[in-house]
Amino acid sequence: MSDTSPQHRRRPRSPRFDPRRLAGLLRKESLQIVRDPSAILIAFVLPVVLLFLFTFAVSLDVSRVRLGLVVEDDGPQAAELAAAFAGNRYFDVRPARHRREVEDGLTDGSLRGMVVIPQELDRRLASGLPVQVQVVTDGSQPNTANFVNGYAGGVVANWAAGLPAGRGGAAFRPITLRPRYWYNPEIESRRFLVPGAIAIVMTMIGTLLTALVVAREWERGTMEAVLSTPTGVAEILVGKIAPYFVLGLLATLGCAVASETLLGVPIAGSWLALMSLASAFLVPALGQGLLISTLARNQFVASQIAIFTGFLPSLLLSGFLFEIDSMPIWLRALTHVVPARYFVSSLQTVYLAGDVWGALLPNIGAMLALGGVFLAVIAAKTRKTLEP
Repeated sequence: MSDTSPQHRRRPRSPRFDPRRLAGLLRKESLQIVRDPSAILIAFVLPVVLLFLFTFAVSLDVSRVRLGLVVEDDGPQAAELAAAFAGNRYFDVRPARHRREVEDGLTDGSLRGMVVIPQELDRRLASGLPVQVQVVTDGSQPNTANFVNGYAGGVVANWAAGLPAGRGGAAFRPITLRPRYWYNPEIESRRFLVPGAIAIVMTMIGTLLTALVVAREWERGTMEAVLSTPTGVAEILVGKIAPYFVLGLLATLGCAVASETLLGVPIAGSWLALMSLASAFLVPALGQGLLISTLARNQFVASQIAIFTGFLPSLLLSGFLFEIDSMPIWLRALTHVVPARYFVSSLQTVYLAGDVWGALLPNIGAMLALGGVFLAVIAAKTRKTLEP
């Protein structure tokens, strides 16, 4: 009877290191990389694109801020102060005579601030009485709001320093700046970040999740089985999108409840407006994910494309973290085809300003238009598959 104890078992000998085998393995893996388009994309294309995006989009510098300038006094000193603002290279000034002419621009986001040169400025300066120049900024963009206040204060201080003594000049300068922050008086970053974070979460659910799940069906062959049935293209699209549409709405509702109960960020507008925006955004988000999976048909490739075309643009080019106005003009033009740009802006309006439908409806229309383009391309692609 043979001894089978561990001490007497023969251990298999490890093969000797063979440089020729190693060379063969290296050649095989190198050829695999060369033949894999996704590897080339990740290694060479993606780093260059990300480098450009981070270089041009990730910028905390603000220039040519759109500023409403309300001049309520007709005196020469008021005109000089207005000219000082108009000549400042950091401001793109929109002159007005009354506050109501620019208040709507501050509400819909076309203006980032408003400077009010008060009535009787010349008379009060001549009498040595104090003068207050009001600066109203959009608190939904804290970085830009602080920038506007800081540079507006600099313009007023430089102008006041050039006044003759006795009229608010070196001997006495009764000129002060009175800042006000609309929509976010405390300048809490949480109130600005929560709406943008909801948009990013919705992008991940709408685009990334849809791309992965449908691509998995292509890999398993279940999509071919569906396409071989008499089911129409419209039925296939609705059947694929509807469950994730409901899931996205529930996720939006959960995020909104959590933001109010756990984070202390309530909604200034209505729940109807919030859900309407979420419904409009899910159309392009789900359409983009479905299109990616239709073209890629591979989970790994689909996930990379979804991150590259969905998640990163939503994070960098939507105005969530970085001001769109500070980007180069060609990159600003690119943001118009990013659905999250309209969703982030609309969510900030609903959360901070309320139901300003004049600002919300154009964004809803833009998101639905982008979604229609995605769905039209998917329908054409699916029809080609059904009718070879």
